[in-house]
Amino acid sequence: MAKRKTAYVCADCGAEYPRWQGQCNECGAWNTVSEVVLSTAGHKADRHRSGYAGQTAAKVETLGDIDLQALPRFTSSFKELDRVLGGGIVPGSALLIGGSPGAGKSTLLLQVMCHLAEQRSALYVTGEESLQQVAMRAQRLALPTDKVKMLAETNVESICDLALAHKPAIMVIDSIQVMHVADVQSAPGSVSQVRESAAYLTRFAKQHHIAMLIVGHVTKDGNLAGPKVLEHCIDCSMMLEGESDSRFRTLRGNKNRFGAVNELGVFAMTEKGLREVSNPSAIFLSRDEQQSPGSIVTVIWEGTRPLLVEIQALVDYSQMANPRRIAVGLEQNRLAMLLAVMHRHGNLQMSDQDVFANVVGGVKVAETSVDLALLLAMVSSFKNNALPRELIAFGEVGLAGEIRPVPNGSERLSEAAKHGFKKAIVPKANVPKQPIEGITVIGVSRLSEALDAV
Repeated sequence: MAKRKTAYVCADCGAEYPRWQGQCNECGAWNTVSEVVLSTAGHKADRHRSGYAGQTAAKVETLGDIDLQALPRFTSSFKELDRVLGGGIVPGSALLIGGSPGAGKSTLLLQVMCHLAEQRSALYVTGEESLQQVAMRAQRLALPTDKVKMLAETNVESICDLALAHKPAIMVIDSIQVMHVADVQSAPGSVSQVRESAAYLTRFAKQHHIAMLIVGHVTKDGNLAGPKVLEHCIDCSMMLEGESDSRFRTLRGNKNRFGAVNELGVFAMTEKGLREVSNPSAIFLSRDEQQSPGSIVTVIWEGTRPLLVEIQALVDYSQMANPRRIAVGLEQNRLAMLLAVMHRHGNLQMSDQDVFANVVGGVKVAETSVDLALLLAMVSSFKNNALPRELIAFGEVGLAGEIRPVPNGSERLSEAAKHGFKKAIVPKANVPKQPIEGITVIGVSRLSEALDAV
């Protein structure tokens, strides 16, 4: 029997070592290095016996001769999910959806499978719940259950054997943390098992043109559990986010080989499962009738569409030697940088003030287009003077006090005009050549000009 080949891999960064060690030299994490089986003779034999290795030999083809019509996309029955996927599900793709417990991963995929089963063969593999539990959830959600095939199994080889017999067009694996490969001796959920199971299922899906939806859990840090190489195996990685006290869920694409990255889909959790939110800007703009100081609306760009969100800031005198700088939904370091820019180029000093910044609705903003809106909100709170209710602002602020343009400026202004905003402060380079009906656009190039405009 061939000797088993193993390596020791860090679960955080994927670095490999010839022997076990307590700390990873690459990322500095402790107790993340564990044993991974690279290859075994028995494992390869099992693959050939199950038909997993494929029935025909591979051949070389010209890129231009490949028929793209043979594998057309098909809809998932959810427009928001199709948006994140880049237009629909691609046959033979491996899609990973992660999220914290209770976010709605299993609920969303059960709804997708029940509706897809009306047109094509669908197989739902559950490893964490019994078949009765899944059936009870489907009954509670009032879903059509006549054509969905169910399987309660955790052995990857057995799952693939049964899938070959039933030939489904789409499969769900819930979840990858409980799956195991027979030749790997470690427990399910370990680095070795997650890595081998994901690689096995991904290759199986591609060889037999089966769309594979894989559920993954997150750690306490909010990262996807399992080795870092899991993200390299799959074609699309999505994260379902949402606070436990909020009824809204956001599905964000982190990696996508078939569409745009950082696309955002919005859902609402109801008693009948997840429902799509066709106008996400409306739920993030539920503002008070009376405008308060420190509040302004900005337009961010999520994937392929604009999204209106409200930025709030609270500036208050600090009783502490080191005033607090707290940002929720924004980058902490960028808040400190903008305060320094405002002191240097706006002649406003807040070194003795506590500054709190928040994005309403639990949205996490990573782009720099909110710089100008955040600065104006802080000035509004500091001066205790409310900004006009019909005003929006966006733009990147540089260290020299300049206002830099952002992508898709015209589309952002058009979205703001649709929601009734009458005035916009934007970078001068983002001022449209053709005026947009219903909104007055003020172009600024320096921070001082923006402060004078409000």
